[in-house]
Amino acid sequence: MQTITLKARADRDGVVKLEIPTDLADREVEIVLVMQPLETEPLDDMGYPVGYFEETYGSFADEPLEWNQPLQPDVRDEIE
Repeated sequence: MQTITLKARADRDGVVKLEIPTDLADREVEIVLVMQPLETEPLDDMGYPVGYFEETYGSFADEPLEWNQPLQPDVRDEIE
């Protein structure tokens, strides 16, 4: 058994055409095909999804983050 992973683009009619060269001439083969769309979001100049900051800015406004400091600071050896 051989596993082949490739990417292809569907045409405007939604048809994907695959041509896979093999060394199995004149034989029957079983093909298992799993198709899954690739999620491609447009990115801004810094590499973030477009609108990321506009959608997430202020998301913790109603639930501010809290940091619970330990009651006693860590005791560490002195540096000599």
